[in-house]
Amino acid sequence: MAAGWGLPQWRASSTHAVDGAAPHAGTAERKVLYWYDPMSPTQKFDKPGKSPFMDMDLVPKYAEEDSQDGGVSVSAQTVQSLGLRTAEVVRRDIGVDVDVVGTVLLNDRDVSIVQARSAGFVERVYARAPGDVIGAGAPLADLLLPEWVAAQREFLAVRALKDESLTAAARQRLLLLGMPQALVAQVERTGEPRGIYTVTTPQGGMVAELMVRQGMTVSAGASLARVNGLATVWIEAAVPEAQSGPLQMGNEAQVRLAAFPGEVLKARIVSILPQANSDTRTVRVRLELANPGQRLKAGMSGQVALKGREQPALLVPSEAVIRTGKRALAYVVDGPGKFHPVDVQLGAEIDDQLVVQGGLEAGQQVVASAQFLIDSEASLRGVLPAQAGTSNPTSGHGEHGSAAPNTITVRGVIEEVSPTEVTLAHDAVPALKWPPMTMGFKLADPRLAAGLAPKQQVRFTFSKQGEDYVIAAIEGIKP
Repeated sequence: MAAGWGLPQWRASSTHAVDGAAPHAGTAERKVLYWYDPMSPTQKFDKPGKSPFMDMDLVPKYAEEDSQDGGVSVSAQTVQSLGLRTAEVVRRDIGVDVDVVGTVLLNDRDVSIVQARSAGFVERVYARAPGDVIGAGAPLADLLLPEWVAAQREFLAVRALKDESLTAAARQRLLLLGMPQALVAQVERTGEPRGIYTVTTPQGGMVAELMVRQGMTVSAGASLARVNGLATVWIEAAVPEAQSGPLQMGNEAQVRLAAFPGEVLKARIVSILPQANSDTRTVRVRLELANPGQRLKAGMSGQVALKGREQPALLVPSEAVIRTGKRALAYVVDGPGKFHPVDVQLGAEIDDQLVVQGGLEAGQQVVASAQFLIDSEASLRGVLPAQAGTSNPTSGHGEHGSAAPNTITVRGVIEEVSPTEVTLAHDAVPALKWPPMTMGFKLADPRLAAGLAPKQQVRFTFSKQGEDYVIAAIEGIKP
């Protein structure tokens, strides 16, 4: 009876043991070192659950993730839950567009100065005033020029001698005195001197200045009027110094003036002034624009879109770059769930894309969202690339670690102290992207705990050793 009862029991227990072992053999579960909050990765927990800091689940830290050299591993579950996205580094030709405000000006290259060619008197001034728009050849004033009258009489007397060589010399003298060819021909044809000469404008445009008045005496070379052509106008814009580099003379531009809403005018850069404004840090750029019908008036304003020359460049989404103020980082995808940080040198920002001048190559995949988790992991492991020209990270107060490399010195207030560990409420640590927080630190030597007490303000130096942050030096400071 005992044998009959024991045999079924043994079989049942054997079957139960085999069935119980099968799940372990089939699942081969990954080893979890600890759980942590991605927003506060320094706090470790021994079991899963909700984060005490914010409403989110704790993330497991697996052993195989901690063994990767020079990079960061993130589980597929975490990648999916965070909605992590990647983007490709692309190379394409870009033309930097600069949008600035421009003002319409008169074209100072299209200016004519009307002068008196000989001393005389103003007999009549035609109805003109500054600002009037006149055509080419429009009369300005009638001048009585006694010197011209005397020279014309001499010419007529020489011509009466019938000597061709002397006549030609006398005719040339009239031209050298400034008489127009038409006036000399008229005197020769009529045989009468012409003492009154009508001054006309050599081109059409706006009378910018009018310096002649009836009854006044003028000397040879005196300016009578200044006429500004209106066939073309300038548009002058102040371009920020940082955006002026790609601009070149001859580049096209689009102009939208407030006076003509919805209309786009074509212009081109004719001058980039060689001196920047030291107060506004801007460079003046001049554009030339045709002015048919004289619609464009000096003083009008509008938006100017300047186009720089096209050149090849590497582009990444702006959200893929972490900018701290001292450096710019991007996380390159090495494989499924594997990433490593690189320092990148940035150029201009075009819409939602950043120009990359160094650090990345075309075709690479970079993390475009949820970088906070990967960045916190990289900080914990110390895999962030070292900044050029620095040997030690800096603390929140700008102090350098005075111990070995990769050490950080920061201030804090003691919460709890024991011979092996001290809990501190410390300041922010920018080098590790830590906000001010309370956390525990291991002591490298139990003797460091001597003389320490809760509520005491201290300055301490620590470094990462394995999975722990260990204090190598600590001293009290006065409040």
